[in-house]
Amino acid sequence: MADFHFRCSECGARYREDELRYVCPRCARLQEPGREVRGILEVEIEDLQRSWPEVEPASPAFLEAFLPIASRDSLPPLPVGGTPLLEAPRLRAGLRMPRLWLKDDTRNPSGSTKDRASQLVVAKAREYGLGTIATASTGNAASALAAAVAAAGLRAVVFVPAAAPQAKLVQMLAYGARVVRVAGSYDQAFELCGVACDRFGWYNRSTALNPFTVEGKKTAALEIGRQLADEPPDVVVVPTGDGVIISGVAKGFADLVEAGLLARAPRLLAVQPAGSNALVRALATDAETVQPLPGAASVADSLTVEVPRAARLALRRIRETGGAAVAVHDQAIIEAITRLAALTGLFAEPAAAAALAGLDAALEQKLVGRDERVVLLITGSGLKDVPAAARSIAIPEPVEPELDAVVRRLTIAG
Repeated sequence: MADFHFRCSECGARYREDELRYVCPRCARLQEPGREVRGILEVEIEDLQRSWPEVEPASPAFLEAFLPIASRDSLPPLPVGGTPLLEAPRLRAGLRMPRLWLKDDTRNPSGSTKDRASQLVVAKAREYGLGTIATASTGNAASALAAAVAAAGLRAVVFVPAAAPQAKLVQMLAYGARVVRVAGSYDQAFELCGVACDRFGWYNRSTALNPFTVEGKKTAALEIGRQLADEPPDVVVVPTGDGVIISGVAKGFADLVEAGLLARAPRLLAVQPAGSNALVRALATDAETVQPLPGAASVADSLTVEVPRAARLALRRIRETGGAAVAVHDQAIIEAITRLAALTGLFAEPAAAAALAGLDAALEQKLVGRDERVVLLITGSGLKDVPAAARSIAIPEPVEPELDAVVRRLTIAG
């Protein structure tokens, strides 16, 4: 077992695991309803692994060496992580970036990077002897929790906005989760989930509030670090909504630097939709936290939040890496879906394709150099939101079942 303690990301107070479940009680007194989570706890491993495990990153033994679990037996029997790093030669050529990679997290069990956090949260619930786990989600975290809980034999209650994509709703229901569709925003679902967990004693997985969400998501960075250990990346591009994924990626690279396994951490580039860009605005004004964006909206539902719940931590982590943030319009995101698919064979949902749109913006703003080593984190499968992808293509009309009709069609289509 990796011995660890919690450390408050705001005041620095340290706590043992048996002292609390969620946030720092000192900073929680500053919590305002509907605002960012105060007193987010980060896990500090007390004796970090000082050498790469002699196993593949996909192995549970790799995770066990870096995660705060009693043993690999705590993990749900579901193969999370160990996703490939794709070289994507045609995309490299198109962008004139010979050292570009895609971290393909669409290959996780439920199709998104959110499986990483849910796997660790469910592992800790098993260690604590807790049977019901709840979360608020725009869709992917709920599906990820439902999958992990199904594998572990526990129960899941998920709170999602009523507008969540149908594919994600079907997925979480198929896994057996109890689904509460909230007639409101994700932010309202987040608040309602917290009230319900307090009332019924459920373990709350909601992003930022549960310290193991940040810790679980660091595994993407651990894998990238191992996969590019000989020459680490200069920049990692991360689609960003609540700020927990980018905080987790930052935590993973920081752990590797502290352990002496990497000489330096890469710069982190946060990508947000123009209609949900609270972190981009805060970074532009050197603010410590964000201003809420009532009515935040985007085709990238996974990135759409009025208030990034991990705002303070995400802003600090981005700045510590010398990183930056860019906002991209929905049309650029939609176009990136088909461009990414056509040039790499990787079909991404809008939130994931935002990484490519964000790279375009960063190149234009000279935040990233074409000769740098860059990794795009592709966070979710396009099968999670097919209607969004359909907005950038034209489905052909049927032809008569005869060869002449095929010739006419293909000639017209070029």
